[in-house]
Amino acid sequence: MAEKRKDSKGRNLRTGETQKSDGRYMYRYYDANHDRKTIYSWDLSELREKEKQIERDLQDGILTGTKITLNQMYSKYIESKTELKESTRNSYMYIYEHFVRDGLGNRNISTIKYSDIKRFYNMLINEKGIKANTVDNIHTILHPIFTIAVRDGIIRTNPTDNVMAEVKKSHNYVKPRRRALTIEEQTTLVEFLRQSEQYHHYRNLVTVFLGTGCRVGEIIGLRWEDIDLENNVISINHNCVYMTRKVYKCKLHITTPKTKAGCREIPILSEVRKALLDEKQFQWEEGISNKEEIDGYSGFVFCSKTGRTLLPSSINFMLEKIRLACNEWEKERAKKENRQPVEIEHFCVHQLRHTFCTRFCENETNVKVIQEIMGHSDIGVTMNIYAEATRDKKKEAFESLEGKIRIS
Repeated sequence: MAEKRKDSKGRNLRTGETQKSDGRYMYRYYDANHDRKTIYSWDLSELREKEKQIERDLQDGILTGTKITLNQMYSKYIESKTELKESTRNSYMYIYEHFVRDGLGNRNISTIKYSDIKRFYNMLINEKGIKANTVDNIHTILHPIFTIAVRDGIIRTNPTDNVMAEVKKSHNYVKPRRRALTIEEQTTLVEFLRQSEQYHHYRNLVTVFLGTGCRVGEIIGLRWEDIDLENNVISINHNCVYMTRKVYKCKLHITTPKTKAGCREIPILSEVRKALLDEKQFQWEEGISNKEEIDGYSGFVFCSKTGRTLLPSSINFMLEKIRLACNEWEKERAKKENRQPVEIEHFCVHQLRHTFCTRFCENETNVKVIQEIMGHSDIGVTMNIYAEATRDKKKEAFESLEGKIRIS
């Protein structure tokens, strides 16, 4: 029987264990890929604790001692997401490059723990001043990256699991709810655009937003050939988005609608029909011609005075100028009429879509019809807006019921 090997203190060494001449302990083993690995420690007890973890990893098929970084795992993840729309892919790329790559991204993925992710998220919020909503977007990318690492046997558990929920709770984060313009605000805005000499030419664009509920990309990408005045419908079959091709270079591109439900036909209201015809007449009178071509698409309905296709940011900038001017106009009008002014709160272009949906829900009971017109892929989104929009209607119904039925 072979004599057992011992360390300098006379303790028996196990298979794979060796004590080097400098006193360090070494343990050699084969990982799940049958590659030779070595770990070291100055303390035998500590070495054996590591051996226990290695044995557990080997039993579970975990690739211990992996040198894969988070950046390398991200590349593997983004290459595998072939189903992503290009706009979504570019958004993911921008977020990762901007917030993760040069810091956390350089870490060995097997060394990143739950506490590291939580510290990273808190640092972004507390030190960098990043909004929790943006951090949530970062989390949306990181979580599936670590999920792949778990499934590939590189790590045992996903360190991002439940982190964002805890971060949101600690920062009292509540996802902001989209706000539709009230009927009073909407009426004031429409009236202001009707009479304003300075902003009157934006009335057609706002009317189409408020009368169709289209997404901003669907409106700026709308072509005259998508409008069927004979059958009185607008065909939504593509989306114009301002996105990046190489992370930082932004440009307008044509994509398919956000979801399959996004391909739809929207009936044309009489006010929308008039706005479209007025826009065509206005551009002819002003000599405005949009000859821009984007990914093979041309003949866009709306454009700037220089004939360029509109950008979402430009529309939002314009809406804010209109809002401020409208509020000043309304204050003067209310003062003359001896009443409180209807001041419009800040809103963006997407809230015009939300406003249309809210008005639609207030006047239509068939939720399926609302879903199809809005292009919602998930009816739950429609139901949430419907429930919120009809809440006030229910209150009005009960107020009218007051005293009309005997209940006590």
